[in-house]
Amino acid sequence: MTNKIFLALDFPTLDEARSFIDQNELQGVPVKVGMELFYREGPRLIELLKQNGHDIFLDLKLHDIPITVERAMKNLAGLGVDMVNVHALGGGDMIKRAKEGLMAGVAVGVIPKLLAVTILTSMDNHILNREMKIEGNLQDNILHLSELAAKNGADGVVCAAHEAKKIKDMCGKSFLTVTPGIRLAESPDDDQKRVATPAAAREGGADMLVVGRTITNAKEPKAAYEKVEKEWLYGVKL
Repeated sequence: MTNKIFLALDFPTLDEARSFIDQNELQGVPVKVGMELFYREGPRLIELLKQNGHDIFLDLKLHDIPITVERAMKNLAGLGVDMVNVHALGGGDMIKRAKEGLMAGVAVGVIPKLLAVTILTSMDNHILNREMKIEGNLQDNILHLSELAAKNGADGVVCAAHEAKKIKDMCGKSFLTVTPGIRLAESPDDDQKRVATPAAAREGGADMLVVGRTITNAKEPKAAYEKVEKEWLYGVKL
């Protein structure tokens, strides 16, 4: 399921998300559902999106004690989403138990892909060292957490575009790299610190993109989505 562009449905309600999809003729595109929308609408939202043909990345970034994450993943697996994630900073045992929960929770069908978030794309080395008191540089920590995730059953990581190649070199070509923080050249960076254009993400070796405000805040969202798609597929700015 590589080469997919997940549209981030960062809307407060299902009605607003559905209205945006319908008005901009984006029915059936892969979507990312985050905390804001899922915590308000719950499993009903996932069921409706599946009925409308959307692949779904459920972006809840679980981070808790291993048994709690395992039980939560067992429940989430039954929703039939395509990908879910945890924070790699939760540790190897938590990642391993998350995967076990997903495997136990799928009665029939495909087990959701388990992704690990290494270091948020809104963070930089200053935040990592000064605020979180995590030693070392950003890249070394990202690679370490990616390897930890791979060793404990994760199928891939959420990472910045320029990190993808090094992660694949360490964890293998089949290890998924899913890249948020995607911006068209004319779009603002907003609160993201490690951003990239679709073409740069392609060049860097990312498998999938997560794109939000560069589409949802555009004057013509469908045209923005198509521009991201063309640049992603062909590696050129069109």
